[in-house]
Amino acid sequence: MGSQCADPMEDAYLSIRESLKHAGIEAGVKIDVQWIDAEELEHGSPDLILREADGILVPGGFGSRGTEGKMKAVQYAREMKVPYLGICFGMQLAVIEYARNVCGLEGASSSEFGATPHPVIALLPEQEKIRDMGATMRLGNYPAHLKEGSLAHRIYGVDEIVERHRHRYEVNPAYIAQIEEKGMIFSGTNGDLMEICEITEHPFFFASQFHPEMKSRPGRPSPPFLAFVEAMKSKAH
Repeated sequence: MGSQCADPMEDAYLSIRESLKHAGIEAGVKIDVQWIDAEELEHGSPDLILREADGILVPGGFGSRGTEGKMKAVQYAREMKVPYLGICFGMQLAVIEYARNVCGLEGASSSEFGATPHPVIALLPEQEKIRDMGATMRLGNYPAHLKEGSLAHRIYGVDEIVERHRHRYEVNPAYIAQIEEKGMIFSGTNGDLMEICEITEHPFFFASQFHPEMKSRPGRPSPPFLAFVEAMKSKAH
């Protein structure tokens, strides 16, 4: 079973590979991870590069390098109904891609990358007043309340979870209603902070602001990773 990841930094994402392995063992399948250079996607055809993928995963990261390629991977997964798992930056890019191509917010982006007419990802007002960059980061364990009946709720089987974070930028609350009107829902929240997004009219489209791979263990795989692998298994058959 093939899972393609839109980033070439294989060593940096050992925990991603291990989490897929844990989930594969639980699901009774062998995972074949193929790492894709996001810059290759920027200049190439997703139809050619990703057509054999049973699932697409965009992991954490930062900076603008390769982001357009990663968003091509997100768009391909969304439009072609390929199981998608986005982690941290992979959630932010999923929101940006959706804002641009479904909500019609031309030029939507993250304020991390510079000026944009639609900063759907941004520092929140309380963060902008902080000068120490480290102090603006969300680090460590934070809770999230899961929306009843959502994919997230089915995956975890509980109303509230605690997962590990390491990021600075957040989904901009000013755009949430507009995005949800078009079919992407934020099914995991912590007050005004959006922790999980999913697309209801998709076989499996799940992205989290947190890093679920950090809690995956042999015999106790991360719920999002296990659900992702099960979705790939269904697609492959």
